[in-house]
Amino acid sequence: MKRTSAPPPRLTVKQVSHDREPFGDYHYEIFREGTLVARYAHDYRGDGTWIVFVGGRKEASPGVREFLEGGGPQPLRLSDKAVRFLTARLPLV
Repeated sequence: MKRTSAPPPRLTVKQVSHDREPFGDYHYEIFREGTLVARYAHDYRGDGTWIVFVGGRKEASPGVREFLEGGGPQPLRLSDKAVRFLTARLPLV
């Protein structure tokens, strides 16, 4: 009998909507199965990116063009690279 593993937990992202200065940073919240697990941010141009995991650990992260997909008229989502990055760093549930 062939065993199948459970699908990986679903990771979602949403942009934090707040008043942002004209050249301010963009902020996002990342959820696993509806629970906040990290906050991702990038500077105005997308050159500087960082992620802060719940618990306070801060790391450099992949660039915004590698991390996020969609936006504008398309739904915002995490890229495959972002999912691999997060899965490798988040504790198992």
